[in-house]
Amino acid sequence: MASWSRLRRRCRGDRGDASVQMAIVFPFVIIVTVAVVQASQWYFAREIALTAAREGLAAARTYGAGPGDGAARARSVLNRIAGDSLRGAAVSTAGSDGQRIRIQVSGRAPSMLPGIADLTITQSASGPVERWTNPEG
Repeated sequence: MASWSRLRRRCRGDRGDASVQMAIVFPFVIIVTVAVVQASQWYFAREIALTAAREGLAAARTYGAGPGDGAARARSVLNRIAGDSLRGAAVSTAGSDGQRIRIQVSGRAPSMLPGIADLTITQSASGPVERWTNPEG
């Protein structure tokens, strides 16, 4: 019986420990959760920009098309799928010449953290322009 009363006295002295532990651990759990959500938003916005750039490249590479056709296709894809996940999206065809086409999509992923600006994203896709060639030379 003596050991049972000692155990009960020791347990009474531990009251409130769980609250203190939660007060210490909970802010870290919240920070990790927000960081995971922020990383997911950044990754999703990056994939949206890359998809638009690849779709624009596919449209611009076809025979008879030009960089303007690719930029228009990339803007169309952005209008359809970006929503609020990619803010201020812009499409550029700078760096394109007659042999290769390059579509670059840039924008900002929204930030969930107060005081931190939106994260800048730039994705590009490039490839050769399709053209007819003569097998003899």
